[in-house]
Amino acid sequence: MREKLALATFFITIVAVAAGVVYYFGAVFLLRLILGIGFLGLTLLFALVFALTAYAKSKHVVWSFFGFLASAYALYQTYTWQNPMHVLWVIVAFGLAFIAFLWWISEPSLSLVERLRSAESLYRAGNYRAAAIKWEKKGLYEKAAEAYIKAELLESAAWCYEKAEKFEKAAQLYEALAEKKEDSYFWKEASEFYKKAGNYEKSAECLAKYAEEEPWFWEDVAELYEKAGNKEKAEYALRKALEYYKKEAEEEGVFWEDVAKIYEKLGEKELAVGAWTKFAKYCEAEAEKDPAWYKHAAEAYEKIGAEKKAEEMKKKYEEFKESKKKG
Repeated sequence: MREKLALATFFITIVAVAAGVVYYFGAVFLLRLILGIGFLGLTLLFALVFALTAYAKSKHVVWSFFGFLASAYALYQTYTWQNPMHVLWVIVAFGLAFIAFLWWISEPSLSLVERLRSAESLYRAGNYRAAAIKWEKKGLYEKAAEAYIKAELLESAAWCYEKAEKFEKAAQLYEALAEKKEDSYFWKEASEFYKKAGNYEKSAECLAKYAEEEPWFWEDVAELYEKAGNKEKAEYALRKALEYYKKEAEEEGVFWEDVAKIYEKLGEKELAVGAWTKFAKYCEAEAEKDPAWYKHAAEAYEKIGAEKKAEEMKKKYEEFKESKKKG
C-alpha cells in the first residue's frame, strides 16, 4: 500500500511540475526541457562508451563516436531551438538505429546476406549452420537439428532434439559426442535422455561408462538395470557400488550405512548386520560430539535387533530434544 501511495505521489508531483512549466513558460519550453534532459543523458552515455571503446581499441568505437556527435548536436539544437527539424531528424535516426540494433541481436551470428536469405535456400547452398539457426528460431527444431548435424554441430543438434522432445535422438548424439570428445560428461547426458525416452537399458549402459570415473553413480546404474529387467547387470552394478562405499567407509564411517543398504539389496543379511553394527557404533561415537546422532544410532541398533541399545539411544535423543526446548 505504501509503495502504491509513493508511486501515485511521484506521478502527481511530475504532472504538477509539468503543468506549472507549461503555465509559466509554455508547452514548447516543456518539450525542449524534456528533450534536453534526454539528449544530455545520451550525450554523457555515448561519451562514456566512446572513451571505453577507444581505450579498448574496439571496432565499436566508430558507432559510439557518431552516437556522441548526434546526441551532442541534438542537445545544442534543443538549447538554441534554431533548427527544431534537425532535432526531429536526430530522433528519427536514433529510432531507426535502435530498430536495426534489435534486428541485429535477433540473429547476431548471421551475416547480412544470411539474414536476407531463407533457411531453405541456405540449406540448399550448403550453409547448414545458418539454415539451422533460422529454423531453430522459428521453432522447427527437428529440421534445425538435422541441419546442425550436417554442420557437425552436434551439441546444438542435441539441444534441438531435446526441445522437440525427441529424447532418443538427443541421447544418440550425446553418445557420439562422448566418444568423439572423450568427455565422460556426455555419457551422463546420454543416460538422462535415454531415461526420458524410456530406454532404461541404454540409459544404464551410458551411466555405467560415466560411473567408471564417478563411482558413486553405480547405485543409480543398478536402479536403471532393475527397471530394464536386467537383474544380472543390476547385481554387477550394485557390487561395484559396494566396492566404492566399502573403501569410503574405511576412511569415513558414515558410509557404513550405504554399505549395509547395498548388502540388504543383495540379500546378504549377515554382512548387512555387520555393516549396520559398524554404522551404529560410528553414530554413537559421533553423538558424543553432536547428540542429534543418537537418533541415527537408535535406528541402526533397531536394524540389528539390539533393542536395549536402541532404547538407550532413543532415551538420550529425547533428553537432547527436551534440553533444546528448555534452553
